[in-house]
Amino acid sequence: MGLLSGSASFMRFSVEGELPESFWDVVSDKVAAHSFRDIDDSLDEYSIGWVSVASMFDATFEQCPYAVGDYVVLSMRVDERKVSPAVLKKCVLKEEERIKREKQIPRLGRSALMEIKERIRTQLVRKSVPIPAVYDLAWNLSDGTLLFFSTNKKAMVLLEELFKESFGLSLILQIPWNTASHVADQASLARLEQLRPEILL
Repeated sequence: MGLLSGSASFMRFSVEGELPESFWDVVSDKVAAHSFRDIDDSLDEYSIGWVSVASMFDATFEQCPYAVGDYVVLSMRVDERKVSPAVLKKCVLKEEERIKREKQIPRLGRSALMEIKERIRTQLVRKSVPIPAVYDLAWNLSDGTLLFFSTNKKAMVLLEELFKESFGLSLILQIPWNTASHVADQASLARLEQLRPEILL
């Protein structure tokens, strides 16, 4: 479930690094440079980039701006062409049998088998429709935190990489200890420092 849904799961990150001067101008350029590029009409196998939270098809943010008060609100869209391993195996074996019958030979060499597999995989990828995935985020500029509305580990890795590439800033996952140290006062921080791990029986 995403940012605009009735309920959602999310992970909290700290945004590490200095925000540039003329922040909104810089962000505008960065978001545009890393906006999502559609691969439906190409042979590309993979695409990742920013889109509007209102629509996965709005990579120019005409329907919904990403600047909302002190927040940057975006969706990360990932499109990938995938081929089922079972389908690939079936088609490869079928092609191997066809070639053996055509050439009237009992078996094929290793290089021929590898060539067939790669050729068939390429053909299947070209025929497949890219599978989309969309993940929402809300970046709070005033306190340097980011909420990512997914708990998928692969998606979090992709987010960290795209965010760093886009804005030159790092994301640090906030475990409860980090979250407490981020919001606690000095007295509470001193008590936190005295805590030690225990084995509970």
